[in-house]
Amino acid sequence: MTRVLIAGVGNVLRRDDGFGPEVARRLAARGGLPPGVEVTDVGIRGVHLAYQLLDGWAGLLLVDAVHRDRAPGTLYRLEHTLAERDPGAPALDAHDMSPDVVLGLLRDLAAATGVHDPVGRVLVLGCEPADLGDGIGLSPPVAAAVEPALAAVDELLALVLPEGAAR
Repeated sequence: MTRVLIAGVGNVLRRDDGFGPEVARRLAARGGLPPGVEVTDVGIRGVHLAYQLLDGWAGLLLVDAVHRDRAPGTLYRLEHTLAERDPGAPALDAHDMSPDVVLGLLRDLAAATGVHDPVGRVLVLGCEPADLGDGIGLSPPVAAAVEPALAAVDELLALVLPEGAAR
């Protein structure tokens, strides 16, 4: 069976940074994901996610707040590879466990443990934040992007699952 992990990444105590965990929570509540697809709220536990990915996954869908200078609430569909990490960058910085850093750590852990190709295709569903300040709760434009994000997850799953397995 093909295994795909959907990981909501972000800090719920930093307003719109809680986008990933909110989407993960809503996906889990909605249910109906195809067999082999797991959803988890990783929060700020990036090191935990890197170790979890060492178990081998056909695909990873990261859901996170992503700043790219567009209107707040804009959704982005991106693809990432483990090779994209800057080799001169530190592998671990406890203050920056962004998806790039987590995937760089995964690459380093896989090399150190002899694990080959721990994760297949890596997709990122990002949302442009409006407010990353201290506080609980998403800003109105990011909260409005959660429902469209659920539909986008279904579309992105179709890219990593065998034909006919998506919702």
